Amino acid sequence: MNATATPTETPQAAPQRPTLLLVDGSSYLYRAYHAMPDLRAVPDDPTSPATGAIRGMVNMMRSLRKEIPARYAACVFDAKGPTFRDAIYPQYKAQRSPMPDDLRAQIPPIHEVVRLLGWTVLDVPGVEADDVIGTLAVTAAANGFDVIISSGDKDLAQLVDEHITIVDTMTGKRRDLAGVEAEFGVPARLMVDYQTLVGDTVDNVPGVEKVGPKTAAKWLNEYGSLDALVAQADAIKGVAGQNLRKALDWLPTGRSLLTVKTDCDLSEWVAGLPSLDAIAIGEQDVDGLKQFYETYGFKGLVRTLSASAAQAGDAQDEAGEGASAEAPADSGGTGASVQTHYETILQWDRLDAWLDKLRGAALAAVDTETTSLDDMRAEIVGVSFSVEPGHAAYVPLAHNYPGVPDQLPREEVLERLRPWLEDAACRKLGQHIKYDRHVFANHGIEVRGYVHDTMLQSYVLEVHRPHGL
Repeated sequence: MNATATPTETPQAAPQRPTLLLVDGSSYLYRAYHAMPDLRAVPDDPTSPATGAIRGMVNMMRSLRKEIPARYAACVFDAKGPTFRDAIYPQYKAQRSPMPDDLRAQIPPIHEVVRLLGWTVLDVPGVEADDVIGTLAVTAAANGFDVIISSGDKDLAQLVDEHITIVDTMTGKRRDLAGVEAEFGVPARLMVDYQTLVGDTVDNVPGVEKVGPKTAAKWLNEYGSLDALVAQADAIKGVAGQNLRKALDWLPTGRSLLTVKTDCDLSEWVAGLPSLDAIAIGEQDVDGLKQFYETYGFKGLVRTLSASAAQAGDAQDEAGEGASAEAPADSGGTGASVQTHYETILQWDRLDAWLDKLRGAALAAVDTETTSLDDMRAEIVGVSFSVEPGHAAYVPLAHNYPGVPDQLPREEVLERLRPWLEDAACRKLGQHIKYDRHVFANHGIEVRGYVHDTMLQSYVLEVHRPHGL
């Protein structure tokens, strides 16, 4: 007699979680502003409204929607006016230059066009965009959503967990749980403690003096948390231990400033939260977009709306516009032969000669050679300049290999470069200038005068292509 076979049960896959996409709109608009040329609603009329940031924002938001499909989405901007952090610490972000007037004038139309593209726009007074993003992300993740945050801001890394991921579509960097720990040396749950120890030069928040990323990561991995470290502060030896003890009264304030809020009252802006129905991504307003594009002189985008071609044709039209009507002209003459003169600077007189060239140049390129892709850990090993195609110099500062020549001392070179680097009237360009700005800020230098970022320009004009050099 045969036994009755018992059917094998097939395990049920977990239901797929819906996706919430949150965009750091304030970061996006600065990227768009620095990436695009000085476009005007009426071409070649400097009195006409500036449109470069608007056009770049349209490019990025349209591309992002295609790249990351999501049922729910919001683009979050910093609101006007002070936040609770200014009340805690009046010097918070005090060193930052004011927003350029021509960018400020483009913010209302940027909000308008993002809404016309089908996105919810949020700007909540009294808190920062990061706090709104943090509240929505944590709330959504706790209620069955996977959350993707599009931003290059490392401050948001503290939000990362099993269901919250940060992506930077410009650099391709992905900060999930493994990515955060690999980049910073601590798990995401310790990122607030890590940043409190290191400080944030960009936001003018001091940390513990002379405690950098390596020491902060070592302490937190050894003691398990900032609170546990503080409890054992008397046992920490050396100068770092002395500086830690000096900072004990400041650390709670620093942590408050650097902690992204996850409990903002958003009931006035997102009705029905924790339900996300109020920020379901919508269809674009074709008629409204057509009128908007015509107002701001985006003829190519008008054509994409008017055409009945398929999506591939739409993308081709937009790429054609970026390469012709509104893309910056190629002033380098890539097809022409360029005579080259490259110099390695090992003497003070040659550095001084190049400083004269930099001060006299209408536009100069500057770039750093460093030890790490992590701008918090990177140490400068060299600086390069160019004042015209084929005419460039490199200053080695910390190279170490057999037969290496004597190099100029790094800190003295940076001090000589400081006046030019910090002079906003000296126009500069770079590749991924946010990274270089942070690296120079590690040495107390606030670089001013950037007018072009070739990585941003590549990203805004042709988002689908690689952007590295």
